[in-house]
Amino acid sequence: MDAPDDYEHIDLGALDSLSSPQLGERLALLTLEEAHDVLRLLVAVAGESGALSEHADRLARELAARIPSEN
Repeated sequence: MDAPDDYEHIDLGALDSLSSPQLGERLALLTLEEAHDVLRLLVAVAGESGALSEHADRLARELAARIPSEN
């Protein structure tokens, strides 16, 4: 797995083409499927007991409290 600060593969410059209002609209909502994907990722990171595990655990709990279960 990549180091937590290894984001070289992400082209952050691509976001420059979006104005701030467009970016805000685009990031405002996730689909339920996307929210569950993010939750699974956070749970996986939380279980690794790395530098970000405590933060990931807190965020996973917050997200889980706000979205309906998959079942």
